[in-house]
Amino acid sequence: MYKILFTIVFSIITMFCAAQSKTDKTLSKPKIVVGLVIDQMRWDYLYRFADRYGTAGFKRLMTKGYNFENAFIPYVPSYTAVGHSTIYTGSVPAIDGIVGNNWWEKSISKNMYCTSDSTVQSVGGSDLAGKMSPRNMYANTIGDELRLSNNFKSKVIGIALKDRGAILPAGHGANAAYWYDESNGKFITSTYYTDALPQWVNEFNAKDKVTGYMEKNWNTLYPVNTYTQSTTDEKAYESGLYGLTGTSFPYATSSIIKEKYSTFKTTPYASSYTFDFAKDAIRGEKLGRGAATDMLTVSISSTDYAGHSFGPNSIEIEDTYLRLDQDIADFLSFLDAQYGAGNYLFFLSADHGAAHVPGFLAENKMLGGFYSEIALEKELTAALNKKFGSDKIVANAQNYQVYLNDAVVAGLSEPKAVVEQFIIDYLLKQPFVTHAYRSKDLQITNVAEPLRSKLSNGYFPKRTGDIQFLLLPGYFDGWGKGTTHGLWNPYDTHIPLLFFGWGINPGSTHREVYMTDIAPTIAAKLKIQMPNGTVGKALVEVTE
Repeated sequence: MYKILFTIVFSIITMFCAAQSKTDKTLSKPKIVVGLVIDQMRWDYLYRFADRYGTAGFKRLMTKGYNFENAFIPYVPSYTAVGHSTIYTGSVPAIDGIVGNNWWEKSISKNMYCTSDSTVQSVGGSDLAGKMSPRNMYANTIGDELRLSNNFKSKVIGIALKDRGAILPAGHGANAAYWYDESNGKFITSTYYTDALPQWVNEFNAKDKVTGYMEKNWNTLYPVNTYTQSTTDEKAYESGLYGLTGTSFPYATSSIIKEKYSTFKTTPYASSYTFDFAKDAIRGEKLGRGAATDMLTVSISSTDYAGHSFGPNSIEIEDTYLRLDQDIADFLSFLDAQYGAGNYLFFLSADHGAAHVPGFLAENKMLGGFYSEIALEKELTAALNKKFGSDKIVANAQNYQVYLNDAVVAGLSEPKAVVEQFIIDYLLKQPFVTHAYRSKDLQITNVAEPLRSKLSNGYFPKRTGDIQFLLLPGYFDGWGKGTTHGLWNPYDTHIPLLFFGWGINPGSTHREVYMTDIAPTIAAKLKIQMPNGTVGKALVEVTE
């Protein structure tokens, strides 16, 4: 009898303790969430250069974390600002209003830069670089929700060379965002966040680490003839480094004087420099040391600058990613030392990919090409002037869209619909254009899925052009050297997505997921509300 009673009591106690332990685990939080976005990182870079990656960088994230192999951007256009806002809002341009890096702001008939804000002042740098804030973004971020969840006890800080890569991820209520001013080689901010740089930022800037990095020059990590995943070194369709001639190693960056701070952005040392600053931010702000979970958003911008200049198949890009792998390994080791492995939640993704350089495609008998947006606008304006007697009909052309000057069009003898149809017909005559239509007529336009949904997700009436046009695969707006991005194709929209650390079990899936799923996944992990414009879904592979 006593034995049975003892067994029952023991079982109840055991069950209670197990339940209590499970509850404690459910309520526990990571010390910090770190988001790492690699600007212009194509998904295939995880594998193209894998043979020469170490075990502690990308491979650690892939083998010890969870790998979403089929993560996609669910909108058009695929630009830097849009990618960064989408990752952290879980939203799309149709809701958060970030429809490009730039757009024609119809309410004021002026071109608008995504983070431009004339109401704030620069702190630590030039007016041109510093008058920035997140006010053009109409949705909040996961960092905003984190701060709202605990009455602003969490700290949220954004860091990148690019202002848009620091400001948009950090959100509206961030404690700080810091970006690089190429006029002085320093990290700066704006009065949106503070009236003076913290001491730790001033101390970092005073070291002038940029000069030290540039004095190293840029040569390949390994003998140049071992870079078998790339083309030969010197290519006429590569842009090279500003301030130097030629497009082959070694690059004598130490000889660059006048353009030193701007050219630095294109070297792989700018990645190391960004991580240096991120480490100092963690130490200087004591991130992850309080009772509440903090958040640090880091964007590596140098990969985008190098990608535009040299293209995906260059030795420069291969070397850039081999060096980035080492930087990531070092940063993860730093986080381990600061918080303990498994005590921080980390994710890696990209804001977009990149197309192959048309010159590279041509020499390998593959299709692709470029056109000049400026030339197209000029030629279209001339055609409109000849037809309707005005050279002011087009207000702007960008983001593969044409914006009309409504006041001018209203004064024409022909109705707006006739003018729009003329532009559509003109665009369809271009050999590289596949579709052209009134943006507002997307739902009745013969555009195949899933492209229709991506275009719809990118449509914000007050900021989207009147006419949208689509291109043949492999084509883009360019100038003959290097490459770019911005379209719907997989090379621009298939991105890496890796979760690692706190509460993440190793694994992978080829299930199709989307950039918009990142923010709600973090919200689910932290048990906080998702951002107010979120359209994505929590990824059950890492939340359950």
